[in-house]
Amino acid sequence: MYLSIKIHRVFLFVLSSVLLAGCFCGGTVAAVRQAEKKSGVPLPILMYHSVLRESRLQGAYVVSPQTLESDFVWLKENGYHTVVVRDLLDYVNGRAPLPEKPVMVTFDDGFYNNYYYAYPIAEKYHAKIIISPVGFYTDQYTNGDADHPNYSYLTWGEIEEMSRSGVVEIQNHSYQMHSTKGRYGSKKRKRESKSAYQAALSLDLSKMQAAVLEHTGQAPTSFVYPFGAVSKESVPVLREVGFQSSMNCMEKINFITHDPECLFGLGRYLRPAGLSSDAYFQKIGLK
Repeated sequence: MYLSIKIHRVFLFVLSSVLLAGCFCGGTVAAVRQAEKKSGVPLPILMYHSVLRESRLQGAYVVSPQTLESDFVWLKENGYHTVVVRDLLDYVNGRAPLPEKPVMVTFDDGFYNNYYYAYPIAEKYHAKIIISPVGFYTDQYTNGDADHPNYSYLTWGEIEEMSRSGVVEIQNHSYQMHSTKGRYGSKKRKRESKSAYQAALSLDLSKMQAAVLEHTGQAPTSFVYPFGAVSKESVPVLREVGFQSSMNCMEKINFITHDPECLFGLGRYLRPAGLSSDAYFQKIGLK
């Protein structure tokens, strides 16, 4: 009891010092926000894309099934617990605590090999994962040429099956903005008006929201920016469409507090091939 009081007093003294320094520097608000950030729950988010066996195809965006499984083993042995956006929302809104050492495992683009390799591995280790498909690709492969690990994308049937499992959470990676033609992902064009951009973005994201809701019974709660390309003009659109979170590709540890704003702009660490689990997690600062 005495120790906890002493620790609390030390924390208050440090916080007061930070605030006082902020007053002299004209940065009181920034100091408060920094103190609040550091008091949150640390959350590393891992970003995977494709999972393939052939070593010649592996690289920055493709890892082997063996590497993926090794990563899950490492996380489990080092006391990490996988969470999804639903868990973050429960914590932020006071409905449930987060587990000790939470970590998020995400897969972008919606490749079929996520279903073929990643989904069974996640089930094996009782881990939760997030898959964020691109709706246009899913529509194309649902209508034909599906189920080739090396190049196919998920079908709506596979997305529905994984969503029902309780292992996979489906989020929104746009309907048809995962491209560098015309615009870079969902980023605003240089000469595009704000209103035209926001209308285009709203139409695209709403179409994907409706498609996922139709096929899974649940609308995505997070927007995963294609290529991590963020425009400030996108933020109000995300809120209007109903998102409560967003993810980009900035490599950083996130700090989860009870402020809902902390769930926007979540950073993630890209997981490339060529590094052992120990080497990779040491590189990004996990212990």
